[in-house]
Amino acid sequence: MTALPLSRSGKSALEVAAQAARQAGETLKAHLREKTQVKYKGRANIVTDIDLRSEEILKSYLLAEYPDHSILSEESQAVTGDSNYKWILDPLDGTNNYSFGIPFFSIVIALTEKEDVLLGIVYDPLRDEMFSAQKSRGAALNNSPIHVTRKKTVQESLIGLDLGYVDEKGKKSLEFITSLWPEMYAYRIMGSAALGMAYAACGRLDIYFHLLLYPWELACGQLLVTEAGGVATNLEGRSLKVGSGSVIASNKAIHADFLRILKERNLV
Repeated sequence: MTALPLSRSGKSALEVAAQAARQAGETLKAHLREKTQVKYKGRANIVTDIDLRSEEILKSYLLAEYPDHSILSEESQAVTGDSNYKWILDPLDGTNNYSFGIPFFSIVIALTEKEDVLLGIVYDPLRDEMFSAQKSRGAALNNSPIHVTRKKTVQESLIGLDLGYVDEKGKKSLEFITSLWPEMYAYRIMGSAALGMAYAACGRLDIYFHLLLYPWELACGQLLVTEAGGVATNLEGRSLKVGSGSVIASNKAIHADFLRILKERNLV
């Protein structure tokens, strides 16, 4: 097992991440359905003042415990530390859901050492659900072990997806789902990619796919799914890296079936 760094106060890295997420989660809960200040990063890609408040809470807490670590966060410039450890953050995954008052969003924290993802959590503050994974130690929901679905085929699968902020890729996702229908159980557009990956890890979704995710979603989501006994690759079936890219996350059987369908329909 990979040893994780202890914090200045002697807490484990998982304890620090969980406590930081809970603190930020209280802020998200307190301001849900209030009017927020919105800035547009793209046509439907927004950041609110609450994203920024949550981010500041996370960064302050993590740097107080690990002052030499780097931080990569969605909404601000990176912090460069002196060690090989880096925290990757999304202070509010599901900002559009949040801004419309839809109660489905999360906080994402991952810890990496160079390109190696060591720890990841996805926290849903409204349901107080903490999805967590540590490399070679399994995945859990509120400290209880979780496992990916045990179904075998796409035909019987509940599929989760998100369209993202690149119109061309969103359209391609919809075209694929349309072409697949009704050779599946059903599908859901989640609005929080991190929760989509977490739900795949615990079997609430049988498969989750996205054509373009970012480091804060991929790093944590990949670890959750693989530590829950599943498979997470890009749409070509290749290994994921800590960066931007596509993802298919499920168990081994459904993942293989999904790749087969993609290739048969010339979608990759």
